[in-house]
Amino acid sequence: MEENKQFEEVNEEIGIVRISDEVVSIIAGLAASEINGIIEMSSKTGEITQLFPMKKNVSKGVKVTLEQDSAMIDLHVVVEYGVNISEISYKVQNNVKRTVESMTGLNVSAVNIYIQNVILPKPDKEEKKEQEV
Repeated sequence: MEENKQFEEVNEEIGIVRISDEVVSIIAGLAASEINGIIEMSSKTGEITQLFPMKKNVSKGVKVTLEQDSAMIDLHVVVEYGVNISEISYKVQNNVKRTVESMTGLNVSAVNIYIQNVILPKPDKEEKKEQEV
């Protein structure tokens, strides 16, 4: 089993703050999902969270590598058909980097985006009704 790594910040006057890689994964996953055109985070094949589809896992498809005071983040995402993949990837990278750095104080050295799938958008209810008439 992989060891849960932590980022530790020491302030001798007050105490220690430890941030686990799981917390950074959750922040990164939420920041990525804020971008329009990202349908969902895609879990890699064989992740145990696939066995429990009822439980929403916001860190699904996110891998964080912590070293000293920096983080490298890998995101596996599913995008909506028709979006500009390079543009949406750039927006995700910037939002994840900015959000993780501002919330944790970590330096994000890289945000790597892996497009796992493209999904057609679901038709709106109104469009569906028009098609039936």
